[in-house]
Amino acid sequence: MQVLKKRLLKKKNSGIIHIHSTLNNTLLTLTDSQGNTLGWSSSGSVGIKNSRKSSSYSAQLAGEDLGKKCEKKNIQLVEVKLKGIGYGKETSIEGLKLSGLTIYKISELTSIAYNGCRAPKKRRV
Repeated sequence: MQVLKKRLLKKKNSGIIHIHSTLNNTLLTLTDSQGNTLGWSSSGSVGIKNSRKSSSYSAQLAGEDLGKKCEKKNIQLVEVKLKGIGYGKETSIEGLKLSGLTIYKISELTSIAYNGCRAPKKRRV
C-alpha cells in the first residue's frame, strides 16, 4: 500500500488543495508537492457577492470550479488540507468530489487557542 501511494505521489497527476475557510469567505488553492501554486478559487471569484460568500453553497461552487481547473492541468489525485473555522470546509470537499477528483488524504490544520487573552484587572472600588 505504501509503495503504491509513493508511486502515485511522484507522478505529475497529483496535487495538494489547501482550503482556508473564514467566517466571510472560503479560499481554495491548488499546489504541487513542492508547494508551487497551480491554481486557485474562492467564493468571491465564482461570482457570489457580499454575505452570501460565507455560505456553504458558495464553498461548494468554489470546489467545483477548482476541480475543473484540476482537469485542465490533468490532476486526478489530490490531498486536502483544511484550515479555519468557517462553514465551507466540508461542502468544498463535496464540490471537489462532484468534479471527479480522487481524494486520498484529508488533514485538519486549524490551530487551537490554548490559554486565551489575559484577563482584565480586578475592579477596585
